[in-house]
Amino acid sequence: MSKQDRIKWNQRYAEGSYHKNNPVTLVEDWLPGLPVGRALDVACGAGRNAILLAQAGYHVDAIDISSEGLNLARKAAENQGLSINWIEQDLDQPYQFDTEYDLIIVMWYVNPGLISRLCDCLAPGGYLLCEEHLVTVEEVIGPTSSDYRVAPGDLRETVSGVDVLLYEESIEVNSDGERVASARVVVKNGRGSN
Repeated sequence: MSKQDRIKWNQRYAEGSYHKNNPVTLVEDWLPGLPVGRALDVACGAGRNAILLAQAGYHVDAIDISSEGLNLARKAAENQGLSINWIEQDLDQPYQFDTEYDLIIVMWYVNPGLISRLCDCLAPGGYLLCEEHLVTVEEVIGPTSSDYRVAPGDLRETVSGVDVLLYEESIEVNSDGERVASARVVVKNGRGSN
């Protein structure tokens, strides 16, 4: 499955059929209130969120399966004079993450076991922001397979070991006028923080 994912995403990025420049709203909304430090962007794609984090002063690790997406991201960052650590990795395979991230973001990548593990990679007082496509019977954009969506309540269950600051499930209209069903969560590692 992972080899097929790599081929699929490399093809999409090479063709230019999947390239969004604007950061995810959840990240833009929360970023001004978060402490700057080390950040991890999981399944970063072409780097739109990683670049926003670097612009805000974070030291960023950004990881994705697609070499094509990472090449686009690397070029965009270099054009802005930003230094980001780009990591090509199949996230279905074992990977040893650092354990002291002040901020971790996971946008539109469904892997409950990984998200649960990433909560353990937060520094004391660190935050994890995650947004996923939500299973719904409504007519919405995004993946048609429930393998790439979370069921209602599942994302909240995935982060049960940390302090949940925000949890929402909704169907909204995005900036392109498309209906999106999503679940979003913001958590904080309360261990050792004030």
